[in-house]
Amino acid sequence: MLYLYTVFTLSCLGLLVAGVIEQRNHDRNLDTIPHRVLVNGIRGKSSITRLCAGALRGGGLSVVAKTTGTAARFVFPDGSEEPVHRKFGIANVVEQIGIVRRASVYRPDAMVIECMAVMPALQEINQVKLIRSTIGVLCNVREDHLAEMGPTLDDVARSLCRSMPIGGVCITAEKERLHILEEEARRRDCRLIAVDPETVSDREMAGFGWITFKENVAIALAVAEQLGVGRRYALAGMWAAPPDPGVLSVSRKVHRGKKIRFANVFAANDPESTLMNIRQLEKQGLIGRPLTVLINCRPDRVERNGQMGALCKDIDPENIVLIGEPTRSARATIPAGLQDRVTDLGGKLPPEQLLDGVVSATDADSSIVAVGNIHGQGEILIHQLDECPGWDQEERSGRREPQLRG
Repeated sequence: MLYLYTVFTLSCLGLLVAGVIEQRNHDRNLDTIPHRVLVNGIRGKSSITRLCAGALRGGGLSVVAKTTGTAARFVFPDGSEEPVHRKFGIANVVEQIGIVRRASVYRPDAMVIECMAVMPALQEINQVKLIRSTIGVLCNVREDHLAEMGPTLDDVARSLCRSMPIGGVCITAEKERLHILEEEARRRDCRLIAVDPETVSDREMAGFGWITFKENVAIALAVAEQLGVGRRYALAGMWAAPPDPGVLSVSRKVHRGKKIRFANVFAANDPESTLMNIRQLEKQGLIGRPLTVLINCRPDRVERNGQMGALCKDIDPENIVLIGEPTRSARATIPAGLQDRVTDLGGKLPPEQLLDGVVSATDADSSIVAVGNIHGQGEILIHQLDECPGWDQEERSGRREPQLRG
């Protein structure tokens, strides 16, 4: 018995020593990177991470970046990138240690990294132990991950604030719960900077070859300003930055004699972001009427399925198509006045039958916006669209040469 106790004690002591050594090595790696930007929030983190990295590169800084969203990527100082490989394909916040170690090899001026923690305690550990950011970004507070950070949006706001750098700077585009962010920032002696999206002109937005939002650009410009990069150079760097694989996109298709524009809005999981994306596409003329809302349902996202069904009231589409399962979770929240517009293609349909069913439920010369979550039948549909002959290149916002401002 004494032998087992001794072995147990020595094992625990060995783990403690190994942990201390690893933390010290990690701290040394962090210290080789003068500026560390941690991007947190509900929607748009991956795009903002890329915009910030591009803005800083535009100012001549050496920057590494890492995104976590649709497809995790490590972005090198020259802007090239490669996928982040994970054991068993499972994301774990501990992977940030390896990312920092890899980033430190390049001795960059700055690192921009997306927060991959959802649980409030892990968000704090990610900041305090793993990244120790000097500049924090808290892009927005939206209705998502309520089970982990909620149940209310006020709770979500306070949870996200755990990633604020103590004694540092935090930049946000949040408006409705800005007072909560200000309160939490004061507690952490953190200077909170609230950006105004309207300071970004339409002409500046026209420089992007992909679809993004003024809120995201304003945040990246504020980060660049904190590190001494002028607006002119920051914008040029952002325009040149490659978009995230999950970026909002619109593609065109002629299938069974019908001309269709297909908008992939799967990445915007919460209702507010989804509606904002659709309004943005309408504003830019990339989608129009007649409009079909396609909702992909998942058995582990029943609440979100219902949120997307209820959102149809604000969109008022001519057609509604339900795919995946259980579709009844979305149909139950669709307003009674729109029930006669619903086509239910629930279940696990083969790719060709799924695509044919979706197209058959839409009007000719119309647009489809795909919402909910991409996994499951959504992935199958997207893959079938890509494989289908006659599918045009993705359509982005029209690119023009804007007037640069210094």
